[in-house]
Parts: sequence; C-alpha cells; structure tokens
Amino acid sequence: MPDPISWEFAWPYLLAALVGGYLLGSVPFGLVLTRLAGLGDLRQMGSGNIGATNVLRTGRKGLAAATLILDAGKGAAAVLIAKLWGPDVALVAAFGAVVGHLFPVWLGFRGGKGVATTLGVLLALSLPLGAASCLLWLLVAALFRFSSLAALVSVAAAPVVAWFLLRDLQMVQLTAALAVLVWLRHHENIRRLLAGQEPKIGGKKG
Repeated sequence: MPDPISWEFAWPYLLAALVGGYLLGSVPFGLVLTRLAGLGDLRQMGSGNIGATNVLRTGRKGLAAATLILDAGKGAAAVLIAKLWGPDVALVAAFGAVVGHLFPVWLGFRGGKGVATTLGVLLALSLPLGAASCLLWLLVAALFRFSSLAALVSVAAAPVVAWFLLRDLQMVQLTAALAVLVWLRHHENIRRLLAGQEPKIGGKKG
C-alpha cells in the first residue's frame, strides 16, 4: 500500500494520475481489435468512430462486446490504480482517461466519443453512480434504439445523480465536465437526431 500523500507536495501525484490516466485511456481497443481480426481500419467503416457501436456495424458482436468491456475497463483501471493514493488523485485519473479516449495522441487526437470509458470511470469511482448511469443508458437505448441518445441522456444525468446519491461536489464537478466533453464529441449525432437522420442501434451507417 503506498504511503499517504503529503498534500504539501501533491502535484507530482496529480500530474502522474493525469498523464497515466490519459495514456491508459488513449489505447484504441476498437481499432486494435478490428485490425487483429483482419477487418481493416475501423476509421474507414460506418461512422468512422473507434468505439463499440461502430465495431458492432461490422457485424462482429463479439468484437463489439470486447471493445465495450476494454474501453470501460481502461477507464476503471486508471481510477482503481490512482485510488491507492486517494480520492482526489482518482478523480484526476478519471478525467485523464476520458480525455485520452477522446483525444489520443497516437491517432492525431481524433478518438472515440467517450461513453464506455466514462461509464467505466464512474463505476470505479462510485459503484452506485456508475450502475445508475449504465441502467439509464440501457433504458433509453431500449426505449428509443438510439445509442447516441442513450449516451447523451446518461452522461447529462450523471451530475444530478451524483449530487443526490453522493452529495459530493467534486464528483458533481467531474461528471459535469465529462458530460460537456461527451456532448461536444456527439455534435454530429445531435444534429442528426434533431434532423431525424440518426441511425438506430443495429444500423449500418451514422
């Protein structure tokens, strides 16, 4: 077990959490898995996104499930490692992991949309909050069949849920920041949703 942080010298821990979280989050599992499966460059298929929803459009449900688990897992791993040095360090690692997925240096800062990784960090930070966010995603997806809408609703609700479940201002601030990032990365989906052109789950494009 690591020694407790002396907060007089906390910045090295926080910087390490940010960088380490970013590097873990930046691993593009969807791209790696589809290439290993011989499917080519995922960025040239479907929506061009590197996440699980676009992997599903290749028709390989197993690869899509693996991408979802690994994208969530890398966010959770970043948080769980950082938690050894305290909750504040874990919050920084969580933010770094999501930013890494959204803007990976290896892909010219053009990454995924951050939903699975965000849910992963929420589950690791607070199981009740993460579970509530996942259940909300599943509910909206089941009712409306839009992956993007489910993502937008679940991350937008996370700060409210965090306040009522945890009464933790730092968690509210983190989830609000992550919601803004995820919404910004979904700007094209939002435009298509408003125009009635967003493909539903199982569609081939979008």
